[in-house]
Amino acid sequence: MDNTTTTPEKTSIHVTALDGIVNVNSLFTVAIFIGFSLTIPEAGTAGTQAECTASLETVRRLIVFEVVSFSFFLLSSLVAQSLKLLINLINSLDPKDPHKADIDQRTLKYGLLGSAVGSFVGCVFLTLSIVYFIQVKLGAISCGGKTVWSTVTLGLGVGLGLVVYVSTTAYALIFL
Repeated sequence: MDNTTTTPEKTSIHVTALDGIVNVNSLFTVAIFIGFSLTIPEAGTAGTQAECTASLETVRRLIVFEVVSFSFFLLSSLVAQSLKLLINLINSLDPKDPHKADIDQRTLKYGLLGSAVGSFVGCVFLTLSIVYFIQVKLGAISCGGKTVWSTVTLGLGVGLGLVVYVSTTAYALIFL
């Protein structure tokens, strides 16, 4: 087989992977809008000290990072949906084998890479917005306590998840 086509099995796997990207991005988008609805600075901070109360700048950054995160998740989903559309259109050209798509491997890999990068950057900005959300609800990081514990736990969990995501994506793009 030459380097410009994919087998029916690989095409099906790619469509499934693209479906997964779109579904996960949809969940993150819902999380962003829930974050918008819960961002009320006046009733937010649990800390009683004035210096522990989140500033309006913190709330502004929270909203900016949520919007940027949303835009990257949307970019990732649109790239994934475009690739799915391309695969389905090419599939429809061969009535004998509806699961086979003769699609350029480079187009597929760059599309998957673009979608993965969009999801990765969206996750980074969503994590940053959650850090600011934690500060709005629990108090400034400089005050210590639950805010620091929550932020460190979030950073470790998301960081580990992103390392796994980047590793498996790189493996798939290089070796498959």
